[in-house]
Amino acid sequence: MIDKKLIIDFTAQYLKDSPNYLTDIWVNTDNSITVEIDNDHGVDIDDCVALSRYLESKLDRETEDFELTVTSAGLSSPFKILRQYKKYEGREVEVLFKNGQKIAGTLKAPDDEGFTLTVTKKVKPEGAKRKIEVEEDIHITFDEVKQTKYLIRFK
Repeated sequence: MIDKKLIIDFTAQYLKDSPNYLTDIWVNTDNSITVEIDNDHGVDIDDCVALSRYLESKLDRETEDFELTVTSAGLSSPFKILRQYKKYEGREVEVLFKNGQKIAGTLKAPDDEGFTLTVTKKVKPEGAKRKIEVEEDIHITFDEVKQTKYLIRFK
């Protein structure tokens, strides 16, 4: 089986001077390799092709056969690294917690520990006839999160 660390090293070496960055790598027992990259402004198909060719040049099919796929993190893919959280800062995201709860809000201030989510709630002030919308900031740690995704809305 091809070593995942080897693929990570080759990919990091290739991407070091690039605006693209590695989000994830999967290496299955049948040597099916998937490399997922992202970019703060979107990944071009040519970037995937170039990385694929580079990785193929570094691996020897004579020693060990493999299947290689280089792909971009899709718009609906869950965030996997901090840089993706920073990419979507100020935008609406959906957070699925490990306990099954799901909330949507505006992503703010991602850091190494977690992020802040600004959610809009309807509350009825005392003595009022109607509910009003109130924004509340919730700090969420990465330990609580199962996945976070960019929320696509068609208005």
